[in-house]
Amino acid sequence: MFKLRGHHLFCLLGYRGMGYSQEYVQNMTHLHQTLRNNPKTFIQLVKGPDQLCEKFPNSGTYHCQDDNIYERDAVILKKMGLEIGQILMWEEIESRIRKFVVPSDIQMVCETCSWRSYGICEEGIQELHEGKGLREVK
Repeated sequence: MFKLRGHHLFCLLGYRGMGYSQEYVQNMTHLHQTLRNNPKTFIQLVKGPDQLCEKFPNSGTYHCQDDNIYERDAVILKKMGLEIGQILMWEEIESRIRKFVVPSDIQMVCETCSWRSYGICEEGIQELHEGKGLREVK
């Protein structure tokens, strides 16, 4: 079981093998590919830093504790009808994203995210709506 915060549910859809450091990328790729290959993997929703934040580099600002990140987490969970502490399979999370989220939601929900300009999270949500799962990351 993986522990994830709200906004990382969207980040996983947009993940293309880029990240803040090599250690972060390795961790994210491992988690991403595990969920891709086994969508029945359980996820526990947590408040604050999660298993991806653990590998955020120690250089510069640690944004995992920023108020706006907590706010983003809360908005995303509310949008999907999810709560902190809930445990569900990744495929259930994908199903809720298909039901409650559209690609253009990224523009508002993730307005302050530095990755938003790449368009990859919107692309990931669109691909989910088209029946595709997480992309293979090489």
